Amino acid sequence: MRSLYIDCGMGAAGDMLTAALLELFPNKEKIVEELNGLGIPEVEFIQEKSVKCGIVGTHMKVLVHGDEEESADFHVHEHHHDDHDLEHHHDHEHENEHEHHHDHDDHGHHHHHTSMHDIEHIVRDHIHIPDKVKDDVLAIYHIIAEAESAAHGRPVEEIHFHEVGNMDAVADITAVCYLIYKLGIEKIYVSPVHVGSGKVKCAHGILPVPAPATAHILQGIPFYGGAIKGELCTPTGAAILKHFAVSFGDMPVMTTEKIGYGMGKKDFDAANCVRVMLGETDVKSDSIVQLQCNMDDMTGEETGFAMEMLFKAGAREVFTEPVGMKKNRPGIMLTVLCDESIKEDIIKAIFKYTTTIGIREFAVNRYVLDRRTETVETELGPVRCKISSGYGTEKKKYEYDDIAKIAKEKDLSIDQVKRVLK
Repeated sequence: MRSLYIDCGMGAAGDMLTAALLELFPNKEKIVEELNGLGIPEVEFIQEKSVKCGIVGTHMKVLVHGDEEESADFHVHEHHHDDHDLEHHHDHEHENEHEHHHDHDDHGHHHHHTSMHDIEHIVRDHIHIPDKVKDDVLAIYHIIAEAESAAHGRPVEEIHFHEVGNMDAVADITAVCYLIYKLGIEKIYVSPVHVGSGKVKCAHGILPVPAPATAHILQGIPFYGGAIKGELCTPTGAAILKHFAVSFGDMPVMTTEKIGYGMGKKDFDAANCVRVMLGETDVKSDSIVQLQCNMDDMTGEETGFAMEMLFKAGAREVFTEPVGMKKNRPGIMLTVLCDESIKEDIIKAIFKYTTTIGIREFAVNRYVLDRRTETVETELGPVRCKISSGYGTEKKKYEYDDIAKIAKEKDLSIDQVKRVLK
């Protein structure tokens, strides 16, 4: 399976992830041309050679209205973050010169504040990328918006983003999602995330590292501080990792094909970069955790809700079986399959959403087929097809959501669409 490992030993930021992924392509100049042709309003990508601690990599410069915005990350406007500038003093040099008034003018153009609705309009209607990439971009934005909502105590619909800083972030997030799509990556593994240490000075006081929104996003993800003072992982970087990663931990056994280095701006004793490794992983056999519990005092509605919330928490599979329990009572046995990395989160969710007072744990080995998704052009339009292969067999299945969409658009039944696709 085509897999990517992201080494976040110096944190993660949108521009660094973009630059690292760019290095995996044989013709970087052509890919930069493609990025500049996506139609991101007033945005230009420029790649630059960069050397950190003797390692050669790429720095990605993003120009908005012809200027490089020093803050490619974003929060609600009273808390402005620098995208991996790593010193993160909001009142030095670039970061606090704007003062963040609602109607200020900077670099000769006017800034506004953009809502989540505006972001959806920009991504859906103005950027020329596949629907899958648009879905990924907006999912990452929603992760950040929810984190900002929690950090600032405001409903998500009231969260607004600074327009130019936001366009820089749109560029970073869109570029990462597009490059992952172009590379055909099926699974992404991520190391524990180095977030830096110390304090962040902003207009309203001193905050700890990681910043509140970043800390919220990284809940359930292994991260650590260290000797480097400053913010190494930005909210944008954290949200991208959270959206794409299937697990956080050590690098899996991988046959590596290419390695890319995405460089930050500043110099430290350690190389200020994100490293990515592209290759093949053997996923025909892997290990997962199986959690089970029995209950005889939950209604069908409560059980259905619990299953929905467990899937939302990251469970791979959730199912129930009828069982006989004490005092001849009929009950259910709930089984949840999940990755080891999120086991504690799943256990908490089981206790929260069910009536059980005890959970059994089993380590389970699985045998699985290699899986990939391809977009097939048909007489009814493009349809995603899931292809599973291995052990001398191959299976194909069209994506139900695509079939349903075609059926609605063309006033056909699901069965009629399937017959055409065959």
